[in-house]
Amino acid sequence: MNASTLHLALIGDYNPDVIAHQAIPVALQQAADALGLTVRTQWLETDTLNTTSALQGFDGFWCVPASPYRDIDGALRAIRFAREQRRPFLGTCGGFQHAVLEYARNVLGWADAEHGELAPNAPRAVIAPLSCSLVEATDTVRLAAYTRIADAYGTRDIHEGYRCRYGINPDFASALLDGTLIPCGHDSAGDLRAVELLDHPFFVATLFQPERAALKGVTPPLAIALLKACQETSV
Repeated sequence: MNASTLHLALIGDYNPDVIAHQAIPVALQQAADALGLTVRTQWLETDTLNTTSALQGFDGFWCVPASPYRDIDGALRAIRFAREQRRPFLGTCGGFQHAVLEYARNVLGWADAEHGELAPNAPRAVIAPLSCSLVEATDTVRLAAYTRIADAYGTRDIHEGYRCRYGINPDFASALLDGTLIPCGHDSAGDLRAVELLDHPFFVATLFQPERAALKGVTPPLAIALLKACQETSV
């Protein structure tokens, strides 16, 4: 029998002034109400994640915007836990960037992979400044067919908002997306805006911030999809 109470960890350093941080608990509560569930959320500050012991009791994880995080290793440890333990995971904006970085380091074995915000001159900065900064911008996104994100939205064309300056470095995109991490959303210019893992119950990351819709009274489809995945995988 599926659990009626779900425990979600929010990976990131809470700041009440960040719109996404205001929106994510609202989005999850709206999704829980829509599904007839109870959801308990807990912020996990990145500089407290020195081991995986604090991660064990959660049904799912949302790695939130507003990086750089206080402790990048703590954030990457939590993402790796969700990936390896097959716990449902959603990463938005900074969460997208760090999900890609974790994959590069721990799946592809690129020990020297770096985030360009922290190490702009690194030879393998897999996350780099966007050619056009997406700060308080909105755009259409075309979703790939037969993906979890397209299933969540129930359509292939969506319109979403951003507050982001970094994305996948085009120099490394082909190698990054040649395995189980697949591209699943591109904007109107053809730039990559969403990825997901093929070999995982639910591991989706978006450069856009779907949570923002919750502050306008709209339940984000990805919040519903995340909770559904948690229901299905929780014991």
